[in-house]
Amino acid sequence: MAFVLLVMAGITACDEDGLLEQESKSNLTDASILNSKAGFDSYIVGLIYQFREEWQASDKTYWTQFYNTDMYCSIENVSQRFNWAQKYTSVSDFAETYWNWAYINMIPMTNNIIHYAEKNASIWEDDAEKNAVIAEARFFRAWTYNILANLFGDAPVVAEIATEPRFDYTRDSREQVYALAKEDLEFAAQWLPETTEQEGRAVKAAAQHLLTEVCISLGDYDEAITSASNLINSGLYHLMTTRFGNYSDQPGDPFSDLFKDGNFNRSSGNMESILVWQIEEYTEGGVGSYGRGNNFVRGWAPFLTKFKDPDGVSGFIYDPSVAGTDTMGRGAGFVRPSNYALYEIWENDWNDMRNSGYNMRRKFYYNNPESAYYKTQWDVSHAKTEEDTLKIVYPYSLKVEGPLFQGGSGRYKGRTKKDLYVIRLAETYLLRAEAYLRNNQKDKAAADINVIRARANANLVAESEVDLDYILDERARELMTEEPRIRTLIRMGKLVERVRRYDMDPTSRETIQDYNQFWPIPQTAIDANTGAVLEQNPGYSK
Repeated sequence: MAFVLLVMAGITACDEDGLLEQESKSNLTDASILNSKAGFDSYIVGLIYQFREEWQASDKTYWTQFYNTDMYCSIENVSQRFNWAQKYTSVSDFAETYWNWAYINMIPMTNNIIHYAEKNASIWEDDAEKNAVIAEARFFRAWTYNILANLFGDAPVVAEIATEPRFDYTRDSREQVYALAKEDLEFAAQWLPETTEQEGRAVKAAAQHLLTEVCISLGDYDEAITSASNLINSGLYHLMTTRFGNYSDQPGDPFSDLFKDGNFNRSSGNMESILVWQIEEYTEGGVGSYGRGNNFVRGWAPFLTKFKDPDGVSGFIYDPSVAGTDTMGRGAGFVRPSNYALYEIWENDWNDMRNSGYNMRRKFYYNNPESAYYKTQWDVSHAKTEEDTLKIVYPYSLKVEGPLFQGGSGRYKGRTKKDLYVIRLAETYLLRAEAYLRNNQKDKAAADINVIRARANANLVAESEVDLDYILDERARELMTEEPRIRTLIRMGKLVERVRRYDMDPTSRETIQDYNQFWPIPQTAIDANTGAVLEQNPGYSK
């Protein structure tokens, strides 16, 4: 449901002197809502809506957390390459979008919940009930601050509700931002429920997972290992190693089952799922009820409707009624996987389950009956221009495909109704492997990676092969399209190095500078902060 709790309703009228008056007829303030259990529950639903807006607020803004990295590149226009000096500036809209999402939406809402839950303590049955509500808010506040620290580095810490406008914010150190997130997550891990019947709500495991990542960022490797181990050994979660869910009677494998519609939540029998954005059509809180759907197939799938056969005839027809293309959506090739992601990471084990035909689409067939090549397989020799293989036809992850969303119209057609993972247990293993490696326990790092590789029927990794680059390779194999890659690379201090090594776009490789290790602080935030200096990250200018 849309967040409408702060909308003020009113009517206007003229007084006896003919002057226009406005009289508020609404008591919908934070204080008036957050004074009952029902009010808190509605407010938290609104918070979860805003949490999902990290992805849903704009079709393309979320994708800036994927391209241009080692795994993906931006191919919106083949003739316009990605120049970091031009794209990453103090007026970049993507930086402003995420800054505002954090400081205007997420942080004020979480602070309000925490403040009023304590202030109105008498409404709760006991401290446990109160603390569970506070824990959910503190989890989402930690989520938000972790993103800020990962993307921007130093950032203002705002942990109290605002009673009046402020224009004197300064940036706290990245360590201080992570420290607040850690404190929030320790509380959340103690008080959040282990399970919930409300899909999309935060649970204990979500806090434990994120605490693992934050502790790694703080260099608290023992604590990171403990947090991940508490989750992994809880008995509530395990990797899915056998077929399950809605499509288990159809060709596939356990990995492909994880990404079939209807299989994302624990209610489907998915014991690997920890936190999921809810997208299904016409469900409470689902994006489908707003006619928008899941746009991933639009962004990641190639622009097949521009696909021409060697005679110049249209080779591919977008027709959801045609079997074989009914899950392929209306791809536009905005986020193209790099050759590193499509080929290099599989070179040592091409038979890895995650690279199977059930999980990667590598074959394309002409489906236009008017083409002389109808029903034959497309071959790279048919390509005539650079655009043909960069944007129109290229392999991609089948994670983004699915039954198409039926409620949309116009530009929302050709999307799916599939949910999206926010946290999945496989990543917890990879985070613990990273903590073990940084803690000089390489043997245990290899063991955790091999849990993931064993599920994929892949060759096991030797202890001597494990380093941070190998962990990033394994994350690429396991979390393709799921992981906001740029956040991981910035967090690990690997963005600039990996872009220079793997980005397909030569302009991107040549123009990225060391200072691009962090995003720029939005100029709008700097200019509005008239009472103090909100410093820009080094290298960026107005």
